[in-house]
Amino acid sequence: MSYPHIKKIAFALFALVIGKNVSAQADVLMLFKEPAKHFTAAAPLGNGRLGAMAFGNPNSERIVLNEISMWSGGVDDENNYEAYKTLPQLRELLLEGKNIEAQELLQKHFVCNGPGSGHGNGANVKFGCYQTVGDLRINWHDSAAAYSNYLRNLRLDSAKSTTSWMRNGVGFMQEVFVSAPQQVVIVKLKADKKAALSFSIGLSRKERASVNAKTGLIEMAGTLNGGNNDEGLHYASVLKAIPVGGKMVATNNTLEITGADECVLLVAIRTDMNWPEVTKRGKDPMPVALKDIQDASSKKWSELLQAHVRDYRNYFARNGVWFDSNNDDVKNLSVPERLQRFYKGESDPALMSLYYNFGRYLLISSSRPGGMPANLQGLWAEEYQTPWNGDYHIDINLQMNYWPSEVTNLSDLNQPLFRLLEQMAVNGKKTAKAYYNSEGWVAHVIANPWGFVAPGEGAGWGSTLVGGAWCATHLWQHYLYTKDENFLRQYYPVIKGAARFYTDILIEEPEHKWLVTAPSNSPENTYILPDGKSGQTCMGPTIDMQIGRQLLGMTINAARLLKVDAKWSDSLELVLNKLAPNQISPTTGGIQEWLKDYKEEEVHHRHVSHLYGLYPYDEINPWETPELAKAANATLVRRGDGGTGWSRAWKIAFWARLQDGDHSYKMLKELLTPVDPSSEIKMTSGAGTYPNLFCAHPPFQIDGNFGATAAIAEMLLQSHGNDEVIRLLPAWPSEKSLAAGKAKGLCARGGFVVDFEWKNGVVDNIAIVSKLGGRCKIALPADQYEIRNSGNKVVNVVSKDNTISFSTVKGEKYTIRKK
Repeated sequence: MSYPHIKKIAFALFALVIGKNVSAQADVLMLFKEPAKHFTAAAPLGNGRLGAMAFGNPNSERIVLNEISMWSGGVDDENNYEAYKTLPQLRELLLEGKNIEAQELLQKHFVCNGPGSGHGNGANVKFGCYQTVGDLRINWHDSAAAYSNYLRNLRLDSAKSTTSWMRNGVGFMQEVFVSAPQQVVIVKLKADKKAALSFSIGLSRKERASVNAKTGLIEMAGTLNGGNNDEGLHYASVLKAIPVGGKMVATNNTLEITGADECVLLVAIRTDMNWPEVTKRGKDPMPVALKDIQDASSKKWSELLQAHVRDYRNYFARNGVWFDSNNDDVKNLSVPERLQRFYKGESDPALMSLYYNFGRYLLISSSRPGGMPANLQGLWAEEYQTPWNGDYHIDINLQMNYWPSEVTNLSDLNQPLFRLLEQMAVNGKKTAKAYYNSEGWVAHVIANPWGFVAPGEGAGWGSTLVGGAWCATHLWQHYLYTKDENFLRQYYPVIKGAARFYTDILIEEPEHKWLVTAPSNSPENTYILPDGKSGQTCMGPTIDMQIGRQLLGMTINAARLLKVDAKWSDSLELVLNKLAPNQISPTTGGIQEWLKDYKEEEVHHRHVSHLYGLYPYDEINPWETPELAKAANATLVRRGDGGTGWSRAWKIAFWARLQDGDHSYKMLKELLTPVDPSSEIKMTSGAGTYPNLFCAHPPFQIDGNFGATAAIAEMLLQSHGNDEVIRLLPAWPSEKSLAAGKAKGLCARGGFVVDFEWKNGVVDNIAIVSKLGGRCKIALPADQYEIRNSGNKVVNVVSKDNTISFSTVKGEKYTIRKK
């Protein structure tokens, strides 16, 4: 595609944006040939705290603004402190097989006090809701004339969106990025003709906002509903325009700019949430936002851009995946065109790497150290009542957000999740005591920044009790990748508290004398009893047992590594050995979901919770537990390849762990099913992928993007299992267009960073950096590969069962090539 409308300086700038390496474009460049009609086609930008969605409209531009702490609601104690008195009766009913009666009792006494999440509509109750800050609007004065030669892009390697168009013989360009160094949203407007920029700008919000325009500045501020119409969070946003040439006046709460050569817009947003210690208010947000504007205004555009790119690439450049294929047939296609083409069966191997790179881009943009965790929509929302409150669902969704962090070399971006865990542990102690009369701490299914960890308002879904424990397993995974004992020591109390609660609430079931959780459920799924009645409440669902084994196992190992709690950790071994094991259903041949072989009400249910032990846990794998792996395969076949967006992403990872690359690739294709480009965010849009690559649950949920990114990494490299052997291309598809490529910066457990290439599906040119020292094990035949250190000396290896093992030195790089 040529760009005749970009002239003079604008042409040179746009050439830099597009870049020179055509073969790389399809991996990092997202093209769009029309303005976004809806949020799901806009370009997401973020710095971990601030978010922006640029629509790229040359007539009336809309940029949706977000700040990750923009939450209604407030601190509230919804624990029922009398609930524990009902626990013995609940358990007795379950032990007698009276599940339905137990669930009825659970609904009366074992849910949260108050409205809880408001059944997913919590904007005006204490639970609250993540909300948009509002919109930045740019209304062009010359919009009566038609525009032409339109092009819009999002570059994943620089985290910047650029829109260009032609009108009345003039070339225009809009560039947008969100700066982490300056903590502002930055927009630059430019034309290739002097005095050609004339437009008005403003900030708007549909509710709870006051707007005031001054000379060169617009201030917007308000107070959200704190629940029950209490005063809630205070927020402030400031927009500053810095034009070159022309005139600027303030009128009707907008700024009018006429005859400018170019103009830079700066937007600062702050709230007074003091997270995670939310019982205290933070600073008045308006003075902080004004200071952000002042600091950013003192720098040139070039300085702002360079600092932003340098900061962003510190994360993005650590890791990447490329395929050796000719991209000429897709280099000029928009993302919606590529999705449609791929859906019809045409080859586009770079779409897979683009999606992978986009997932890492989204995590970098929505989760930064010192901030809050990525929520159900990362940090991008246009609503005042986001779907399911945009909260932290912890029966898979929040955890899935962070699946790619370790393996794709973004380990430090876990820190917001770990801070949330500390908050959960504090509040979860009260909840554990209130409902279970237990020591330790618990968090159930839904959580928010205000500290909610109680059971949800519905017994059928809200009583899953291992959400916090599941989150805590991320602490151990972080240790396995980093071997950071100081980190482990810091978070050991959180791990210990989760394990203490888990062991406290176990009971002995009568048939096998196994220890099981009670009451609980298999997340959001429904069984059918022999008498035809259906329910959710049960004891010892398979996922609870799998998470329990992982939790107790990692607690034992952590205590021994840190040389603490020796007697207690030894006692956990006895508990661990009595937990209900994985069972193979005599009816289906798959992994049994419940303690008893109940029939499921929905065979193709989106949750496949009983395969937690396959992924993300690793107690089921083909080389150590082949019979269970075979049963997991049967479960997946029975569940089918459909499901919501995030469910399909999970299935990519499941099939990868079963080392079936072709089925993983099939599931990736299912996930990339294009959703109607004209679709708004709605429940009926269909599962798949929106035009801007956001995952359609439906509606938009970002967990599918993150889950699929992690799953693609599993197709490329695995290092799980008791042996922690590095396996390269363990689940790579036989698709011809993917037969050659290279991967950079993938991380393996034990502190190893791996680069490698492959041709005709065969791995070669492997480079491993040992960050910590220790022994490295990699699944390769010793007679075919040779290992050399950075001094080019051959390294001695031990070979067993087609696995090479060798000692490493901290900081040393090792190259492995075919002999």
